[in-house]
Amino acid sequence: MTPISQKIGVLGAGQLGRMLALAGYPLGQKFAFYGVSRDEPSALLGHLHLHSDEVDNLKELVEFADVITFESENTQIEMVREIAKSVPVYPSEKSLYHAQHRGREKQLFQDLDIPCAPFVVVDSLADLQQAVLDLGLPAILKTTTQGYDGKGQVVLSAEAGPEQIEQAWHRLGEREVILEGFVDFTRELSIIAVRNADNQQVYYPLVQNVHHQGILRYTIAPAQQISSLVQQQAEAYMQKLLDRLDHVGVLTLELFETANGLVANEMAPRVHNSGHWTIEGAQTSQFENHVRALCGLPLGSSAPKQKIAAMVNIIGQTGPVHQVLQMPNAHLHLYDKAERADRKLGHITLLADDPQSLYQSLQQLNAYLP
Repeated sequence: MTPISQKIGVLGAGQLGRMLALAGYPLGQKFAFYGVSRDEPSALLGHLHLHSDEVDNLKELVEFADVITFESENTQIEMVREIAKSVPVYPSEKSLYHAQHRGREKQLFQDLDIPCAPFVVVDSLADLQQAVLDLGLPAILKTTTQGYDGKGQVVLSAEAGPEQIEQAWHRLGEREVILEGFVDFTRELSIIAVRNADNQQVYYPLVQNVHHQGILRYTIAPAQQISSLVQQQAEAYMQKLLDRLDHVGVLTLELFETANGLVANEMAPRVHNSGHWTIEGAQTSQFENHVRALCGLPLGSSAPKQKIAAMVNIIGQTGPVHQVLQMPNAHLHLYDKAERADRKLGHITLLADDPQSLYQSLQQLNAYLP
């Protein structure tokens, strides 16, 4: 039988690692983080907090850990491959390989018959101009790697001419990019699933995500007016991905709701911002279930604890937190990060018995909403 208490190494030391540790400590787990500075959110939580500017520190993390995970799909594949020779890394290199490159990710969706936007990967201005002719406009031009929170992408309108296309090419650094056809959608959704090495799988309900300037501002959980067939469709997509990737841990799939069903946008092989509501709002949070999956433990229930919840991101400025603390149905999470424009500083979870009560609570948080 797998021992319950294990030592978990985390590549990264941001708020996701912090919340993993907070979920894992009650289960008896120990944590070490491999970050870049002592000012990161996880700096004071781990048994070790190591820095990437010293090569030997990665060796120390490997010697410490029984299992290693990561915070970001931008983690270097070569690093994961080398670590995996000595200690298990979950999710594996295969999940990371597909998720960190938008072209490979879209191709995986196509291979698994998961609907996604039409796309073309190009690495020259001439190829981009041809891709625009092939796909048509409007479209979205994105870097194939490293983009997040709306960074690394440019919208090409239906009226965009050769000059605007060339400007977009230069703006994104004259590098490999992916042109994605525009998807006509009604709202943005996401689903989080968890799989352990014994192939036990659990699925959280679809949630609705509202973005502003490319940054997630709030999530409604569960998404309202979702039929059981749509939830089953999302779970079917996720099961295909989990099985193909032999994925262990949390996997997140962002989706567009369209008149013709769900269309996949992006996936993330990690705990995800749209799942933060699960800390107070689900029987088992995404963070605890990720820890359980890493350690070979049975997965917990993903069922919501209440009728409806919301997660509101705190962006740029901490804001009127005293007001939040006076709300009986609000739960405040601050990440110990300095204020900076567009930076995620924390989040607030709201729990409610019905949509109207939730809406009234959201109105009280209008200082945090775009």
